[in-house]
Amino acid sequence: MNIRQEQPSDYREVENLTREAFWNVYRPGCTEHFVLNRFRENPDFIPELDLVMEHDGHIIGHVMFSRAELVLDDGTKCPSWTFGPISIHPDYKRQGYGLQLLNHALAKARGMGVGFLCMEGNIAFYSQAGFGLASKLGIHYHAEPRDAEVPYFLAQELIPGWLKARGIVEATYCPPKGYFVADADPETFEAYEATFPAKEKAFLPGQLPQFCQSCGMPLARAEDFGTNADGSTNFDYCRHCYQDGKYNM
Repeated sequence: MNIRQEQPSDYREVENLTREAFWNVYRPGCTEHFVLNRFRENPDFIPELDLVMEHDGHIIGHVMFSRAELVLDDGTKCPSWTFGPISIHPDYKRQGYGLQLLNHALAKARGMGVGFLCMEGNIAFYSQAGFGLASKLGIHYHAEPRDAEVPYFLAQELIPGWLKARGIVEATYCPPKGYFVADADPETFEAYEATFPAKEKAFLPGQLPQFCQSCGMPLARAEDFGTNADGSTNFDYCRHCYQDGKYNM
């Protein structure tokens, strides 16, 4: 097993790996590979912590880190960090490779002076790498009520006492803007997605809540989604806004 920094010659292979790893996991299809594609040029991107894992000469895993911010109650902004997407090829999942890659990356980040990480994920997995609920550290999630204990919003002091040394008792976490590039530029994302082999999108139990991109209606059941001209499901709009490939306006 070898873990090294990603090289430009790896880009397409890593993006395809990311697409395979996240397809239909959190939503029908995925956008994480497009985030990665665009984020490499983002000033918040940290090239030294853009890592791939190789097995028998093939890339089976990847993780990237970026800069983020903590906003204190008085408006002061404090540097922070985050990571993700972290991807393991489906053929190698649930074999310990993801935790091995993450622990390696965390150790390297700590050595570079990265003191505090926030991220969104499953605590059952990430607690194995030292993460806990961010609310326990007084860190609030930007998109949830301030007093909420958000079960998927996690944090860890890589350098013990990092928050106290900066006088941070409470703060709100603001993720990098580049993480939402697919939502901000859906047409460019669709053109990018079309360069990959076609895969079937599916609405599956356990995915994150989906909402109509036109009216905001929650899409909680398969029958809530709109339809394309060929009768296939459209996962972006509800049946009230979009049917048979046409907007209902």
